[in-house]
Amino acid sequence: MDTTYIFLQNYWWFLVSLLGALLVFLLFVQGGQSLLFTIGKTPIQQKMLLNSTGRKWEFTFTTLVTFGGAFFASFPLFYSTSFGGAYWVWILILLCFVLQAVSYEYQAKKGNLLGTKTYKIFLLLNGILAPVLIGTAVGTFFNGAEFIVNKAQLTTIGNPVISSWATSWHGLEAAFVVWNVFLGLAVFFLSRVLALLYFINNINDDEIQKKSRKQLIIETILFLVFFLTFFVHLLFQKGFAVNPDTKEVFMQSYKYLNNFIQMPVVLVVLLVGVVGVLFGIGKTILSAAWKKGIWFAGTGTVLTVLALLLCAGWNDTAYYPSLTNLQSSLTIQNSSSSLFTLKTMAYVSILIPLVLAYIVYAWRALDIHKITNKEMEENEHTY
Repeated sequence: MDTTYIFLQNYWWFLVSLLGALLVFLLFVQGGQSLLFTIGKTPIQQKMLLNSTGRKWEFTFTTLVTFGGAFFASFPLFYSTSFGGAYWVWILILLCFVLQAVSYEYQAKKGNLLGTKTYKIFLLLNGILAPVLIGTAVGTFFNGAEFIVNKAQLTTIGNPVISSWATSWHGLEAAFVVWNVFLGLAVFFLSRVLALLYFINNINDDEIQKKSRKQLIIETILFLVFFLTFFVHLLFQKGFAVNPDTKEVFMQSYKYLNNFIQMPVVLVVLLVGVVGVLFGIGKTILSAAWKKGIWFAGTGTVLTVLALLLCAGWNDTAYYPSLTNLQSSLTIQNSSSSLFTLKTMAYVSILIPLVLAYIVYAWRALDIHKITNKEMEENEHTY
């Protein structure tokens, strides 16, 4: 195979993984919504919380759409298999984000039909379901899904469908795999941890600060329980390996542990990420005056998730294993776009640093002034 083609396949898996990692970090918006009634005990406190996360929800939604678009363009067979077969999971995820968009736009408007509290409950549902569903869906990258791929079917007149789902649950069966659920819950509690760190950094209110620091201990313990249980199991479970010569998919003991050992750079990224998350949380808990934990934990989250996703797809690994037919499993080689498409998109990807620079600029502009009780009472342009 053309070495340029192999490089571009790995390059685009890196970019997709980076987008997925950024998405997990930005789920702190959902985490904040799930804490709306836990941290916000009064209407004005809830308003401060809503405006803290509300100024960032579009970043999360845009990253989700970009992640899906990048996956579709670079690995279309995954897109058609997962989005076309496990559609109930993706429909529920999109429905959650639609509820979020509608709620932020209408909950503060006078005369809305459903009432402010109803929209707050919609935001609460989005805050709980979106991280759990996304984490559970990502769990199938390591634990497999029920589908069959038959590329010869493309020539069948009247039914040119390459992929088919093997169960009538169409993706919902992932919720019955305990390790998928553990990852979903780990993402959920991580989003709440990041939200609390963001509240501490972004909201200038003594009571919210105090409640956030106290709640941070509880959420951190729950996050560590589910994440460490999932991660330790991942390292010692059998993984879906690919024979580099025959392209045959087979089960290999300690596959993901071996991936980290055989890719030391990815292992270093993972360790730096974990240290960043723990440092951001730990110093915030131990120092009552320190408010920068979100930047250390946020950066650490991006690095940790990036390393996990790279582990799922690099080093001759099937990133979307099939439990129904092992040889139907998707790899970055058998599911990618053509060389021409990947090369053309690679030129476009040169603009990514400019986009990231704009996001940083917009973020800083939104956060230049901390949210206060006074602003919520005097500013008419609030959520």
